[in-house]
Amino acid sequence: MTTQTPSPAADERRGTLRGAVDGIRSVELTTSQKLMIFVLSMSLFGLSNIILEIIPDPSIGPVDISVSYMVFVPLTIAALFSPFWAALGAPLGEIVFTDLLMGDFSGLAEIEGYLQMFLAVFIAGSLIRNPRSKGQIAVGAIVLVLVDKILSAIVDLSKVWIGVEDAEFVEGLPQSMLALETLGLGVDVVMSGILLGAIPAVWLIPALHGKIEPLMGMRPRVAGEPIPGQAQASGVFVGFAVLLSIASFGFAFLEAFDISAGAFEPDFLDMFGDWFILVSIVAIVVVLGLAILLFRLSRTKQASTDRS
Repeated sequence: MTTQTPSPAADERRGTLRGAVDGIRSVELTTSQKLMIFVLSMSLFGLSNIILEIIPDPSIGPVDISVSYMVFVPLTIAALFSPFWAALGAPLGEIVFTDLLMGDFSGLAEIEGYLQMFLAVFIAGSLIRNPRSKGQIAVGAIVLVLVDKILSAIVDLSKVWIGVEDAEFVEGLPQSMLALETLGLGVDVVMSGILLGAIPAVWLIPALHGKIEPLMGMRPRVAGEPIPGQAQASGVFVGFAVLLSIASFGFAFLEAFDISAGAFEPDFLDMFGDWFILVSIVAIVVVLGLAILLFRLSRTKQASTDRS
């Protein structure tokens, strides 16, 4: 009787590879890798929002067609590395580098946007099972915008229907909050989800797949394998998502009731001019540089431990 060992190719097709592959790369993420993914997501998404601060918001008649965020940035990190850690970092980057350092921080009310964006990136990144599938990437980009903006629209509509805020209508557009929110959602899907989401992401993610992961000491994702830090398709995750959504609604109503605990709004851009954006850029470089340094030190220490 002979014992046959399945070939690596067969294992890859079945999606059963686990642990170390060549002594360096591993399916499971180490603490330093998780931290690096978190900081990378936070820094790059923060930088992308700073770029949008510089670009003037265009409009066609009464319709504002500005870009909310560059979807392809957090989606790329979530698709190549880990949806969970990318989702934790991305919205924090916007809060720290765009809101807090620019002097436009709303305090506890910022948690609403954080929770909504966290869910959006987490779900969208988990939908991309194969980083080389352009269809999955395009769906992920659009789903990211839909999750974030639909939750935000529900909050806005609830405030008006409950009566804690007055409806803000725009002259020349339908005098209906539902119609305005639907129009805004459509603009966001086109501008953020497609133009600065699906289109760059379907090129960027496959181009980086297999090239950037080894730099992080990570094994490139293989179609069919479990994704590190993915959202689980289960009732527990659905309940978790619902609880986070309800929590975001609660924090949103704090602002509606003029509860601005922790607010910090000196508006440095108005005080010092647009050059103050450089402060955020320098902060991003410093944070990212420190994270890379700590990551390299951790890798060196781990390599020394493995040799001994």
